[in-house]
Amino acid sequence: MDIFLQQIINGLVLGSIYALIALGYTMVYGVLGLINFAHGDVLMIGALAAYSAMSALSGVAPGLPGWVLLTAGLLTAIPVCMAVSFSIERIAYRPLRNAPRLAPLITAIGVSITLQTLAMIIWGRSYLIFPTTLPVEPVDLITFPPSAGIDYVRTVSITPIQILIVSVSMLLMIALTLIINKTRIGKAMRATAESPAIASLMGINPNTVIAATFMIGGGLAGVAGVMVAANYSVAHFYMGFIPGLKAFTAAVVGGIGNIYGAMLGGLLLGLVESLGGGYLGQLTGGVFGSNYQDIFAFAVLILVLTLRPSGLLGEKVSDRA
Repeated sequence: MDIFLQQIINGLVLGSIYALIALGYTMVYGVLGLINFAHGDVLMIGALAAYSAMSALSGVAPGLPGWVLLTAGLLTAIPVCMAVSFSIERIAYRPLRNAPRLAPLITAIGVSITLQTLAMIIWGRSYLIFPTTLPVEPVDLITFPPSAGIDYVRTVSITPIQILIVSVSMLLMIALTLIINKTRIGKAMRATAESPAIASLMGINPNTVIAATFMIGGGLAGVAGVMVAANYSVAHFYMGFIPGLKAFTAAVVGGIGNIYGAMLGGLLLGLVESLGGGYLGQLTGGVFGSNYQDIFAFAVLILVLTLRPSGLLGEKVSDRA
């Protein structure tokens, strides 16, 4: 039971990060019908920008509390990622909006490689130690006393940064839901997703809506990048590839184009990965484990696409007029 509960907590932490990233994929696809494969690298830019800001602040004022450094990192990463996402849409995708679908897809891959190369030039190839000073001691949530065959105390625990990741992710997901459903820009996004042509006849500027969608997704990716770097204590130029690929998997599993599907898919993928990796490691005596948890993520993708190609919650994007 203790292993099961611990893996559930680990899965929720992973899933919260995947859900934040997946929201960027699904929002852009819902409004534009485009898979932005550079989205994971926007996450990486956010993490490295936060690293630079936090390192500079630590050098100027040593001994600052961890939450101050992390706040500075977030306040740097969010606008940087929003600006990068806006630039990507304006420079790379907008000129290809009426091009065949393959052209933006190839462009997205090119943008991804370009961002990785620029990050490698600016920050180098080495792993960078993320300068957070948050407490690392885990907080025990549940304690299991010794029992038959087990002569030691077992605990289910969570670290302060993991609590922060889950809390911030949930708050941002709630905030995004309110923005999409209750605000003027959210209504414009939904109208543009239904039909850009008809939305423009109603006084909505599709270019503005699409740019805003990219920027909101970029801001979420910036938060996710800081959280990933803080959770693993490292940042590097290639760190966005695997989380981006898994978040895309989560968006597809949940039903790409559906923000609730992205949230569900992200949390589900994190739980499947964590439970699969944890129990596989236990059953094989540690021979297999967390290093093989990627298998479960993509096995779920294959299974869902085979049984339900539209994803668990389907797709809410209609044919465009």
